[in-house]
Amino acid sequence: MINQVIISAAGLGLASLLGSVAGLVVKRVSHKWNDVFLGFCAGMMLAASIAGLIMPALAAVDAGGLWQVFVGVMAGVLLIAALDRFVPHLHGLAGLDRTGSAGGRSSLDKVLLFVLAIAIHKFPEGIAAGVVFDDSADLSNAYAVSVAIALQNIPEGMVVVTPLLMAGVSYVRTVVIALTIAMLEMTGVGAGYLLGELSGAFLPGFLGLAGGAMLYVISGEMIPETHSHGYEKPATYALVAGVLAMLLIQEMA
Repeated sequence: MINQVIISAAGLGLASLLGSVAGLVVKRVSHKWNDVFLGFCAGMMLAASIAGLIMPALAAVDAGGLWQVFVGVMAGVLLIAALDRFVPHLHGLAGLDRTGSAGGRSSLDKVLLFVLAIAIHKFPEGIAAGVVFDDSADLSNAYAVSVAIALQNIPEGMVVVTPLLMAGVSYVRTVVIALTIAMLEMTGVGAGYLLGELSGAFLPGFLGLAGGAMLYVISGEMIPETHSHGYEKPATYALVAGVLAMLLIQEMA
């Protein structure tokens, strides 16, 4: 099992770095295509959080243990909500309005806070990918969650490097920051797996926590971002396509 966990962690890290490399090369992607791709990723993560995390957690307990899953989901939501309270809102910090202007990116401090906000969100995402590997009854759920988060890491990787470069941060320092963020998520994968290994009795709660955290990120960050530039309909179609794609992946896994 540890080999699969390592592969998952490496895959998430590489996906984040792939997005960062694309950001270094392309530097700017149109809002339309960014929103469409992010909407697709949101759909995949939505299906993965429910079918790959919350539903297996419910299946692992009897009626008397449902409270553990519900508490876990709410704990995951509250965890990310607390992070959002203490770090700036992601797309708000990017300095982007509906017309695509970048009025806020002239401040290096603001950009660094933006990058910090993404970095903090990476750790619980890694935990979500790691803890599901403890549910040995069906590893297809673990692979589905990893694939969904990995795809979402690509546009996020691009979002990390672009404002740094625009703020005048050197390529070398930008690469170091991108590597650090990727490593943080990879560490989260290992931490999630170890948490689940500590006690199988707590696994349903941990699965629920990971699912709740993902639901909050989807609703609180990803969907608002895809609906903030005037491309709500294409982003919505992409989200539905992402849900269907993830269900197909889980069925084939």
